[in-house]
Amino acid sequence: RMWSPPATLSLFLLLLLFGQPPPCRPQSLGTKKLRLVGPGSRPEEGRLEVLHQGQWGTVCDDDFALQEATVACRQLGFESALTWAHSAKYGQGEGPIWLDNVHCVGTENSLDQCGSNGWGVSDCSHSEDVGVVCHPQRQRGYLSERVSNALGPQGQRLEEVRLKPILASAKRHSPVTEGAVEVRYEGHWRQVCDQDWTMNNSRVVCGMLGFPSQVPVNSLYYRKIWNLKMKDPKSRLKGLTSKNSFWIHRVDCLGTEPHLANCQVQVAPRRGKLQPACPLGMHAVVSCVAGPHFHSPKVKPRRKESRSEELKVRLRSGAQVGEGRVEVLVNRQWGTVCDHRWNLISASVLCRQLGFGSAREALFGAQLGQGLGPIHLSEVRCRGYEQSLGDCLALEGSQNGCQHENDAAVRCNIPDMGFQNQVRLAGGRSPEEGVVEVQVEVNGVQRWGTVCSDHWGLTEAMVACRQLGLGFANFAIKDTWYWQGTPEAREVVMSGVRCSGTELALQQCQRHGPVHCSHGTGRFSAGVSCTKSAPDLVMNAQLVQETAYLEDRPLSLLYCAHEENCLSQSADHMDWPYGHRRLLRFSSQIYNLGRADFRPRTGRHSWIWHQCHRHYHSIEVFTHYDLLTLNGSKVAEGHKASFCLEDTNCPTGLQRRYACANFGEQGVTVGCWDTYRHDIDCQWVDITDVGPGDYIFQVVVNPTNEVAESDFSNNMMRCRCKYDGQRVWLHNCHTGDSYRANTELSLEQEQRLRNNLI
Repeated sequence: RMWSPPATLSLFLLLLLFGQPPPCRPQSLGTKKLRLVGPGSRPEEGRLEVLHQGQWGTVCDDDFALQEATVACRQLGFESALTWAHSAKYGQGEGPIWLDNVHCVGTENSLDQCGSNGWGVSDCSHSEDVGVVCHPQRQRGYLSERVSNALGPQGQRLEEVRLKPILASAKRHSPVTEGAVEVRYEGHWRQVCDQDWTMNNSRVVCGMLGFPSQVPVNSLYYRKIWNLKMKDPKSRLKGLTSKNSFWIHRVDCLGTEPHLANCQVQVAPRRGKLQPACPLGMHAVVSCVAGPHFHSPKVKPRRKESRSEELKVRLRSGAQVGEGRVEVLVNRQWGTVCDHRWNLISASVLCRQLGFGSAREALFGAQLGQGLGPIHLSEVRCRGYEQSLGDCLALEGSQNGCQHENDAAVRCNIPDMGFQNQVRLAGGRSPEEGVVEVQVEVNGVQRWGTVCSDHWGLTEAMVACRQLGLGFANFAIKDTWYWQGTPEAREVVMSGVRCSGTELALQQCQRHGPVHCSHGTGRFSAGVSCTKSAPDLVMNAQLVQETAYLEDRPLSLLYCAHEENCLSQSADHMDWPYGHRRLLRFSSQIYNLGRADFRPRTGRHSWIWHQCHRHYHSIEVFTHYDLLTLNGSKVAEGHKASFCLEDTNCPTGLQRRYACANFGEQGVTVGCWDTYRHDIDCQWVDITDVGPGDYIFQVVVNPTNEVAESDFSNNMMRCRCKYDGQRVWLHNCHTGDSYRANTELSLEQEQRLRNNLI
């Protein structure tokens, strides 16, 4: 998709005329009016080009100095300029020289606001094109580097790419991985002449279509088919091939480009219509290799990945497959990547490593949520052909002052599987909600119908919203009598749906063979409400480990806690108020690292007043505190279910919004955290009845997935626990997603083995 050029300068001049300064927004002009281009240039340096009247042009180096470069860099989303370059150091541009004798004070928001000779008024040649070098640090408001902002000279014309399957087997394949390359140019689809076509070109095309790699095609076989079509007098192809409007004449890529428009592309022959468009040539044919997520069920991956080759990168908190915050595994611990120098080339290496295509967007400033834990890498510099992010040059994340507000993220190109056309919402008040209607095969015929709401939950709703391209599920709705579905799709065609949460479509989830719905059709059809952003709760594991201790607490101080079911059942049979309970106490700090506030699902009318603690509890099941044996069986639990939710603390610059006092609003703001100190009632596990030994201490936040989150994999925190009857030690505390699954398993097996040996 192409972006439309921003409003022209005339609006700006009119505003100036009437004494109104132009509205100032972060990146309002920046990412849409200027760009840096040139051979081998990094995102922060290159030839300065300006978009005016829909055409890119250059800036002359006459009178250009550091203050002009500073304005340009800030407009491009960087914090400042390091230097500038004269005499076309980054190569000579094409098209008009839009600006000459630019004079800036240095405080302007854009080059538009600086003095100059006027648009297009210049006595320079392209040998005087100016370049700039910006400080790689991005401004806080600058969010991403998109393919559409980084397009080359053909950026406004080359729009999309597709493969037109030729062989019958390729037409049946989903997704389509092999066929003739077609490029959309000025709104029309054209084929590409195969003369001088290279595997580098194929790599770029496959990357745009969501495929990590390419393989050679049997060109002799395709040439045979082409020649047969050319001999057929009824074939339209023969007539079309003689027209220049049918061809993209030549493409020349390095193979590292995220989009075909970054390559050298010659649209028509140099001598116009006098020269045949593609003499003796045929259309270029490309064959791509789908990543493991997108193999059709009948196609087996070529080889099984061994555990030692397990991926050391992952994406977290993305609404769609192929997008998310970038995390890497170093020394058995997951951590984030700093966005300094993060760009589309490095992001594309990561995307291909994960089995997707090239990167569509490289995101800065923790736009897909902040991580918790180490920042492993910064200033990642890939050249584009590396097999993994680990092969690229990079600094350690701690070396240049990165914070989690600088966490890098990515959106990768993924193949079109057609799943979005097999689901729809009907009857809702907005396009983001409604009855879920799916298309499935019934007796050999594709039919639309509803989903039975038996077992319908948030995990299934998440898959539906992802398939629809609408983000995360806000609610999974089992009772949709107030939404009228499509009349011809009222029959239940899917029941017993059980999703793991990683599926790309509801059709991939487990479900009944013959449809069986206990309550039939109508008001009990499954529905969803989707949202673009969601909260993400994570427990601070380190704080739990540091604050754990034992207390023998007299029963005389536990009446209130007993009333709220915070003690084990054996407390019911004690001789109150004589005796004591042994409590494993700790502090917990629950961060909201998502992109939306965490709010209780129920309204104030159903909150419960707790007389003992003198405040309302807005959520009935919020955390489970458990002590488990190494085999996973529960020996003690904390019973701390009801909670009042509030912002105990927020980072500098963020205002607390939620407080429990005085029947206040409850929730946890994005970036803030809710702290429960070790010394408050019920912040414990009652281990009075537990004998000495080695255990697992486990805390689960939002255990029933009652409230939607962007990532449920980090809701569980576990520690190793050693109890000798008098003292307790917690060690190796970590959230569920902080290690590889098999690492966690092997540690448990090793522990069991030691116990057996003893």
